[in-house]
Amino acid sequence: MTATAAGTAETRVQRYSESLPCEPESAARARLLVSAALNTWSVEELTEAGALIVSEFVNNTIVHTRCRRMRVGVERRPRAQVIRIGVADRGGRLPEPRHPGSDESSGRGLLLVDALSRRWGCDRHT
Repeated sequence: MTATAAGTAETRVQRYSESLPCEPESAARARLLVSAALNTWSVEELTEAGALIVSEFVNNTIVHTRCRRMRVGVERRPRAQVIRIGVADRGGRLPEPRHPGSDESSGRGLLLVDALSRRWGCDRHT
């Protein structure tokens, strides 16, 4: 796990990240990472939503990529009052929300992320 901070006390961006294997058991470790960071930053009210969001991201990485490892990160930008949760993988496809039918048992993860967050999106890195 890594933790970094840069800037002045008022603008300091704080980050925690960890490289995890792309396997279902990693979702629990990702939830712990996000929960610990949010508790450290005294924003416990976001813990449940943050843990659910990172679980959905981890699950998408496992199901939709062939990656062996992923990087899970959580970042706090106090000045902007923003918490950013992300999962980076080496998959080439960007995630797209689905609109599953009422009889389908999957495909609602990104819709849930959308409902729990102010906004979400993807960054493409080489």
